[in-house]
Amino acid sequence: MKQHAMRIAVTGALTLFATQAMAAASPTEVARLGKDLTCVGAEKAGNADGSIPAFAGKWVGAQANPGWKMNAGSHASDVYANEKPLFVITAANMDQYAARLSDGQKALLKKYPDSYKMPVYPSHRDFRYPDYVCDTALENAKSAKVTDGGMGVDATTGAVPFPIPKSGTEALWNMLLPHRPFSVNTVRDNATVTSNGIIWGRLKSVGLTPAYDPKVRSKTSEGVYSYYMTSALLPEREKGGVTVSHEPYNFAKNYRLAWRYDPGTRRVRQVPGYGFDQPTSGVGGSMVIDEDRLFNGSPERYDWKLLGKREVYVPYNAYRVASPKLKYKDLLTPKHPNTEPMRYELHRVWVLEGKLKPGMRHLYSKRVMYLDEDSWHGLYSDQYDGQGKLWRAAVAHHYYSPDFSGQFNSTTFYHDLNSGSYVAYGMLNEQPKSDVLNASGLKPEDFTADTARRAGK
Repeated sequence: MKQHAMRIAVTGALTLFATQAMAAASPTEVARLGKDLTCVGAEKAGNADGSIPAFAGKWVGAQANPGWKMNAGSHASDVYANEKPLFVITAANMDQYAARLSDGQKALLKKYPDSYKMPVYPSHRDFRYPDYVCDTALENAKSAKVTDGGMGVDATTGAVPFPIPKSGTEALWNMLLPHRPFSVNTVRDNATVTSNGIIWGRLKSVGLTPAYDPKVRSKTSEGVYSYYMTSALLPEREKGGVTVSHEPYNFAKNYRLAWRYDPGTRRVRQVPGYGFDQPTSGVGGSMVIDEDRLFNGSPERYDWKLLGKREVYVPYNAYRVASPKLKYKDLLTPKHPNTEPMRYELHRVWVLEGKLKPGMRHLYSKRVMYLDEDSWHGLYSDQYDGQGKLWRAAVAHHYYSPDFSGQFNSTTFYHDLNSGSYVAYGMLNEQPKSDVLNASGLKPEDFTADTARRAGK
């Protein structure tokens, strides 16, 4: 009852904000989709000086990766392997490029002036979505709406709800609900790199998001958006722990539920208030749950504001960072990861700011996220402490996956600007397989408290 009363209070507090920011896209704006805008709302044209190209959309599916074995965990192959950097941004020349840098990248360049670099390559916009994604996005542009004071969304599944966003809340829901695979089965490695060495983590993850099944279209008004089960394989002190979670579409009507199996007690318990700034397993307390994928879960603790669109050098087409040819010993260098295999391109991004609401609690008083206009995935997130100082900077590397014809997250690096440590989260380089996508045969019944108990044995 207490949790229910708190949820009602939160929903009521958000109502004023939501009613101020609910103007739908006009028919004239919607008509631009597929013409001067892509089907998810990105500008088709390049920028004024040609450093951002026009949207090409010439590849969909496996033809971009000859030899790719579909839905079998093939590692990504670099379709731009022969390209060389146009230039490299360093602490010495960063002022020249400052207008196109995030605050987090500026801070990293200043903190590590002798070693942190950003190799900038030609920009590409070659990949597009399947037709059913574009059809759904057009439908959503006409009718989707935020509900319950921003705590939910009423849209059709399979594409972003708001190709032409009018508020920070709408942009956030685009980030939460971009085109993704409908199932995943993977083992990924994590590393917390400190001045004292590396703390290793490893998670086996199985996930199901029925909404992204290409054969299914449904509504997001209520019910479960995704199901997930993670099993800790490393570090040893967490080995055997299993968490099963359910992610709702509407956080006002449904709770985010999770159950955790503890190998020490051999019991499964429901996790109260799962999410927000609870520590993430396997990273030594250096990450919190709601910064996986830069942000996830309920939007209720922040006021969200869309700051507009910028041209920014962002990680893009990150095939080399995910390559099995790149070993962890070569990637995980002291202070920050090896920047040589990284690839930055100039792209347009939406800048989304979340400020902690009065009376709400979280480690981060403010978060600023940079969302790719072509995919709506988050590429950067800058997190600020209680005094309003930049504390952590996250950099998310993506590449195009033919397994589901969309952008997919490889490794995200979470930098602590105070301690000088960083987390490499979700590495696949030394795993025999990459993520097995859209090939699982999973069902919602596979994600229960009993499932966690059985998996923990």
